[in-house]
Amino acid sequence: MTAKLVLVGGGRMGEALLAGLLSSGWAGSASELAVAEKVAPRRDELTARYPGLVVGEDVVAADGSIIAVKPGDVADACRAVAAAGTRRVLSIAAGVTIASLEAAVGDGVPVVRAMPNTPALVGAGAAAIAAGTSATGDDLDWAEGLLSAVGTVVRVPEKLLDAVTGLSGSGPAYVFLVAEALIEGGVLAGLPRDVAVTLATQTLAGAGRMLVETGSTPEELRAQVTSPGGTTAAGLRALEAAGVRSAFLEAVAAATARSRELGAT
Repeated sequence: MTAKLVLVGGGRMGEALLAGLLSSGWAGSASELAVAEKVAPRRDELTARYPGLVVGEDVVAADGSIIAVKPGDVADACRAVAAAGTRRVLSIAAGVTIASLEAAVGDGVPVVRAMPNTPALVGAGAAAIAAGTSATGDDLDWAEGLLSAVGTVVRVPEKLLDAVTGLSGSGPAYVFLVAEALIEGGVLAGLPRDVAVTLATQTLAGAGRMLVETGSTPEELRAQVTSPGGTTAAGLRALEAAGVRSAFLEAVAAATARSRELGAT
């Protein structure tokens, strides 16, 4: 029996996609999906967690494949799914170019390359997809449908995936650093640490929802909370004086440049 989809790699991101595809209804049941995972204890975990899921060490025949392994294992994974007769491939492996993916799968198998981020683990990811040379609009729709199960998807040319990595791929770490700093600031101002943690994390979560759900721009939302001569204005002045805006610009640029370096090796 041919599976609807085989996930090659059952790690955290692979499982996030698996769970999203099941909860969204993309797959009617776990039995329509398969996971190829080399680590035996991990296979046991997935088998216990998703009754009916086909879990094994080797790739099985499937209509489509997601490559979710470490970059060094991508070529072997692509060759395996191609040999099994997959119709198309979506790769979420960081830094592995479309040219490398297409060379591994061979002619006749369309490839889509994606850059997701870790909030996909909680169904709130941000991903970008880029079409391979033989990928059609239908292939992009398929890839977008898969990743939409765990978040938001945009389409870009491959040359922009390094910038995507610098912004949204690495972006969660920037936000976590902001959370750490806000917590320390609260403690410095006299708040108990547990109170500072609760307030900082909920502030970031609430602000994020406002950005997504209100339709207002960041500038508009910032202006709404900044009264002339008020506390927020004083805090923003301190951030600007410390070069926080510039630091974020530099962070995205540095991560983008590093992504390009890794992709060239």
